Amino acid sequence: MKKLFLTLFFLSIIANVSKADNSEQGFINVPGGPVWYKVSGNGKGLPLLTLHGGPGSTSCTYSLLEPLGDRRPIIRYDQLGSGRSGRPDDLSLWEVDRFIEELHVIRRELSLNKFHLLGHSWGAALAGAYLLEKGTSGVASVIFSSPLLSTPLWMEDANYLRNQLPQDIQETLNFHEMANTTDSDEYRDASRVFYDRHLTRGEAKEKVNCDGAPWNQVIYEYMWGPTEFHATGNLVDFDLSNQLHKIDIPVLFLTGEFDEARPETISKFHKMIPGSEFIIIKDVAHASLSRAPDDYRRILEVFLDEVEDKQLH
Repeated sequence: MKKLFLTLFFLSIIANVSKADNSEQGFINVPGGPVWYKVSGNGKGLPLLTLHGGPGSTSCTYSLLEPLGDRRPIIRYDQLGSGRSGRPDDLSLWEVDRFIEELHVIRRELSLNKFHLLGHSWGAALAGAYLLEKGTSGVASVIFSSPLLSTPLWMEDANYLRNQLPQDIQETLNFHEMANTTDSDEYRDASRVFYDRHLTRGEAKEKVNCDGAPWNQVIYEYMWGPTEFHATGNLVDFDLSNQLHKIDIPVLFLTGEFDEARPETISKFHKMIPGSEFIIIKDVAHASLSRAPDDYRRILEVFLDEVEDKQLH
């Protein structure tokens, strides 16, 4: 009864529309519960639907794309279980197929008959899985940003980067992973050395407000694992690499120069899709949007405009 009440409460919230910032937000009921979404901007271009990383993270960083709203609507949502969305505790919900269906429902409810799709990290995994499962009809283009498209290849890259860490850090990580004590402070401290190099790398150029939109560590660990470089969850065998050639719409690959999604591997994905584009954002790692927001927005703007110009002519 309590869960039913919470669901009805979320669904009873009428979408808020603000003429001041041309935005709309509300909740959409998907398999498992209510999902919070926001549409920013009313530009005449095709909408851009964004998929955040994690799994278990939130869409708040995508607020940095809202300045593009004068060209096209920018749509973001917190995937079920994270951010402002409903937070059910049923572990059976945290499967790729359910996230695909969630995305499909959101697309239908927002009447996205023609749109662009952007996924970052795990969001790129979801974007790729969605296109391969549901097809590309109505999707004008897809942007794979620092993408997870193959866990085996991701782990190869992670191990390569780990081997470049100081020896004592490597030994600490290995010890706690073998001992299954990855929740220790010592392991977390050692992990930050990797994160400082290949995840965050420097301060954010533009701040985002994530208040009221918390991360969900349970989903992250259930699907992925304790850290970015130690996969133990149900994504451990995830691999789209042998199907990427089936994606028949314009594709842009993006990654950071020092990204854990290594440029060398993203280049291989790029070569698997004829006609796709590939750009490396200099001097940043995985958190490329917050560390190079102007470059990131400019790259998106050029790519999306070019796609639409070609499709019009």
